[in-house]
Amino acid sequence: QSYIYIYHVMSDVIVPWDRVLARQLRTNVCGSKHIFQRAWSTHVTRKVSSTAGSNESNANSTGDSPQHDIAIVGGGMVGIALAASLASKPLTKHLNVAIIDNNPLLGRKNIIEKGHLPDPRVSTVTPATISFLKDIGAWKYIEEQRHAYFDKMQVWDYTGLGYTRYNAKDVDQDILGCVVENKVLQSSQLSCVQESDLQKTIYPARLNSMDMLPSSSLTGLGEVPSTADLFMRGRLAKLELSDGNNVYAKLVVGADGSKSRVRELAGIKTTGWNYSQNAIICTVEHTVENFTAWQRFLPNGPIALLPVGDKFSNIVWTMDPTEASDRRSMSEDDFIKAVNDALDYGYGPHPETTSSGGSSLSWLTGDVNISAKERFETPPKVVKLSSERMMFPLSLRHAKDYVSNRVALVGDSAHTVHPLAGQGVNLGFADASALSRAIAEGIALGTDIGEANLLKRYEAERKPANIAMMAVLDGIQKMYAVNFGPLNAFRAAAFHGAHYISPLKKRIISYASGEQSLPLFS
Repeated sequence: QSYIYIYHVMSDVIVPWDRVLARQLRTNVCGSKHIFQRAWSTHVTRKVSSTAGSNESNANSTGDSPQHDIAIVGGGMVGIALAASLASKPLTKHLNVAIIDNNPLLGRKNIIEKGHLPDPRVSTVTPATISFLKDIGAWKYIEEQRHAYFDKMQVWDYTGLGYTRYNAKDVDQDILGCVVENKVLQSSQLSCVQESDLQKTIYPARLNSMDMLPSSSLTGLGEVPSTADLFMRGRLAKLELSDGNNVYAKLVVGADGSKSRVRELAGIKTTGWNYSQNAIICTVEHTVENFTAWQRFLPNGPIALLPVGDKFSNIVWTMDPTEASDRRSMSEDDFIKAVNDALDYGYGPHPETTSSGGSSLSWLTGDVNISAKERFETPPKVVKLSSERMMFPLSLRHAKDYVSNRVALVGDSAHTVHPLAGQGVNLGFADASALSRAIAEGIALGTDIGEANLLKRYEAERKPANIAMMAVLDGIQKMYAVNFGPLNAFRAAAFHGAHYISPLKKRIISYASGEQSLPLFS
């Protein structure tokens, strides 16, 4: 799902992460060596057989269950991003990777139909994510499908006390982001994996159980230990799948979403809470093409209007569960009227566009003239509903650990955030990039890629960044969840500062774009 990301004002964030460990890598001289072999196609298997195992580089010659370097559980956007990132690196492009997901579309070459109406499930990818997708070779496939760059954002609230406009030119960039359908993101990355040298096997099944034993010496096992021996000595994890397959891997990656089975089986706990909010998403149509990302904060939650190209936009409307059920079930005409009201004069007036010198908040900035590009604008009217209305509950969850021995979590398996900023998938792609780098470093040093000491390098990089983003998003959600006079004035001051204080605006845009880390006021 995709939402506009806007920071109006930010104070220093104290990040209470549990621990960040920076441990020196140690070489596992007893680890088995990789046997590299070129594989030109993706294998899809439904049960273990000699045919399914014959093209696996580390499949045991005695005919036991297939052995992989990495098993990725979850073939969604982040799981496939990890596979594509591994496929793009010289040190990891020949690895033997299993992808475990019961989505039948993963076995198809092209899952996008030309001329389709936009799907309501979209993501706003930041410039940093676009750079990652270009590096792994996926962006060229995305550009062949529907996508919508935007270079302007406008954010305001229902009180009419203030607004903020952001322009890519404020930070000398061409764009602020791009809205892409989730299935286009997934298909494009899958194309990279399918056309790579990566040895990959897709298991269309669910993970039932996962076993691993403490590590012990390989002494006395011979030059080429069997898969069973490696498992018994703690060098492999064993995965039992719903289709009867047993799969062994040096590293298991949980990319299986917020209700991660990998996380559950690894015994990794989470902290967090449910928000008393649901989100409705859908595709709508205008009479003109939309090139701006819009967001208005309403009493029960924000509504966002995101361009998706060809006169279509995506609606993301957050509200309390009862209102969400009513909005989802009302007639199309009534829903369109409600959307247009929410983006116009419904709930309160438009903010006034005046010089800051004529504002009660001019003490923040002095007398500043407003250019035409900074004036408040009204979003384009919605004229048609072009998809079903989908609804889902919102929550915040964070895994206490991202890794354990032979297990790593990425994306929603490790963290879920409030969607008001559309940052969830961007955090997941950053996870995939960081984990693939850690794996490449381990291979370069001859380290067992499933060792916790190596995986902690990934956790140390990503956990602080994710917690900082979660803290900011949760703070914004809470700040706009209360209708209280003094707080409304504070929010107006935040809008005002973000709109008129150029250094602050630039830092906000850079952080939202994934190009700068906290603290904002360094």
